[in-house]
Formats: sequence, C-alpha cells, structure tokens
Amino acid sequence: METEQLLLNMGPVHPSTHGVLRFKLRMDGEIIRDCQVVMGYLHRGTEKLGEMKTYLQFVPYTDRLDYIAAMPNNYAYVKAVEELAGIEVPERAEFIRVLCMELNRVVNHLVFLGSLLLDLGASTPIMYGFREREKALQLFEMLCGARMTFNYIKPGGVREDLPEGFIPKLNEFMKDMEKRVDDYEQLINGNEIFLLRMKNIGVISAEEAVNYGMTGPSLRGSGVKYDIRRLEPYSIYPDLDFKVCSYPEGDSYARYMVRIDEMRESLHILRQVADNMPPGKAATTQRYGIAPETGIPSSVMSYFPRIFTPPPGEVYSRIEAPKGELGFYVVSDGTTKPYRIKIRSPSFCNLVAIPSMIVGLKIPDLIAAFGTIDVVLGDVDR
Repeated sequence: METEQLLLNMGPVHPSTHGVLRFKLRMDGEIIRDCQVVMGYLHRGTEKLGEMKTYLQFVPYTDRLDYIAAMPNNYAYVKAVEELAGIEVPERAEFIRVLCMELNRVVNHLVFLGSLLLDLGASTPIMYGFREREKALQLFEMLCGARMTFNYIKPGGVREDLPEGFIPKLNEFMKDMEKRVDDYEQLINGNEIFLLRMKNIGVISAEEAVNYGMTGPSLRGSGVKYDIRRLEPYSIYPDLDFKVCSYPEGDSYARYMVRIDEMRESLHILRQVADNMPPGKAATTQRYGIAPETGIPSSVMSYFPRIFTPPPGEVYSRIEAPKGELGFYVVSDGTTKPYRIKIRSPSFCNLVAIPSMIVGLKIPDLIAAFGTIDVVLGDVDR
C-alpha cells in the first residue's frame, strides 16, 4: 500500500534539536525516507573574527564554540599558537590543563546523559546529571571565577595557579562521582523502555563512520578505537594510564555506553593528575609569566610578550575533545593577528552522518540517534 510522501520540517525551533537546527524529513507515513540537515541558524563568523583579533584576544571566542566543554576549546587553539611560535609550557601548567580538560569531559558527558534521557521522555536523570555538574562547575568557579566560559588556558600556560584547597575539593568530587556513575547505570541500563529506544537504533558501521569523518565517542561506539590522546599524544597524556573505550555494535546504546565508560576513565585520569601534581615555584597572578615581586618565573606560565608576533608559517593542531577531534588550522604572516583560522569542529563532522543512520526509522528514533551524537550548535555553525 503506497502513500503520498510528505515533506516535514523538524526544527529549527524544537527542544530536541539542542539549539537551532532544522531537519527536512521526507516521510512515507511514519517512516523517514530521506533527511536533509539544514545548519547555519547560529552562525557567528567566529573564524573570521579570529583573523581580526590578536592571538591573545581570540582565546575568549573559543569558549563560545562548544560552550558545554569550553576548556578543551581553549586548549586546542592555544596549543596551535604554541606550536606555531615554539613556546614551551611549564610542567605544572600542563598538569593543570589536563585536569581542567578531563573535568570538563565529565561535565560534557553529564549534560549529554541528562539531555538524552530528557529527549526520550525521562525527566529525572537530567536533575541528577545537573546535580553533579553543579559540583564540577563550583570547582571551575573556585579555579578561575567562571562557570562555563573560562578564558583560563592561555598561550604559555594557564592564567593562575590552583587556589588553596582546590585538590581536596577535587578529591571529594571524584569520590562522590564514582558512586554516581554506578547509580546512573543502575537506574538507566536495565530500563526496558530505554533499551527499546536505543538498541539497534541509529546503527552505523565502522566503515561508514570513518568515511563520514566521525570522531570521538560517536566513532568509538562503532568499534573504532580512535583517540588522539593515544594516537598522537600531547601534553602529559603519554605518561597517564587510561584505556580507549569502545563498543562494536554501532547503535545508539553503544554510543551511550562509551560515554558512561569515559566518565570513569576521566575520573581515573583526574586522580593520577591530582596525586602527581608538580609543586609550584612562585605564586603569582601576573599573566606574562614573571612574578613582579620576586622576578622568579611562574610555574604555571611561560613568558608571553604583550605584543606577540609569531614567525610566518602555518600549523594544524588537534586534540581529543569530549565530542571528538577538535582541530585548529592557524596561518601566521608575521603580524600581531592570524592571517587565517580554520576550525575543524567535531559536532559538525559527526552531524553529517545522521541521514544515513535514520532512513527507514521513525521520528522518535531520529530523536534517540541524534541525541547520542551529542551536538552543540555553537560548535556546528562556528
């Protein structure tokens, strides 16, 4: 029995599109026959703005890309600038950076967990997820005074050293969070409605995922153990013990489980960082790397000139952000401003795989599959 196909718009104003995203669905009754993803509703010209700012002035703009996980965005850009200029970073600053990024990875996955379950009709998990997220945001607030957009990681190191009492507070958070992840699994994983909505839904094979350029948990949910922290180690990651989490099924449930496991691995990394943090040499809030009262170099910031002109050249630097591979291509012409900035954002690259994942399914299945891709529209449109 054939029916006339219907063109249906889902979004751009829709709670389950996580911002302003539009799906143009061609429906055959309740079945999705075709899907077009329409982006650009949140475009702010961030790359072009970066070419109009100095290297230091652009750091706060990177916070606004993936605003759920701003620390890795800060670091990815700063790492590119440091590679371009040959800046060496103090060891303690690298420890603090990894601490910030892994704590932000936990925050990202908590928001993913809560928003996914809310999209599927469960209102309680988002309250639990945001309860733990609030504790992590209080740590960030203690560290740099901000909760979501930090401007904390700077070329040469970090803006300020850890405040007194930070590590004990972090240890309290880790001890509590380890129990909470177990609670989430006990609450969610055996729920038959959740399993029906997630298992064998939004399946994408490893080959397809690689061809689409997917990265991060969305790719590792298809069994591909691709993690830049292991393949191209940076910062102090070569010295840390952690495993790359992956599941072979390639469905929505596998992508969810990768993030559950990654929260545990991030807590494991945080514990190693907290236990092995190098001592500080000079407490200072002076951002250019020299303590004004003593002249002693700071243990968290290399010298960074007020007027910074890196040598002409180009660099592409990438990291393993919570959503996948985040890369910055920066071209210098020897002036105080970048000649060109191009951002390779994980949300954008992962999103293009959605049409192939949901053809033949129904609209509620699109909600589940899209939720497990974990997209932030500021990261998509840039």
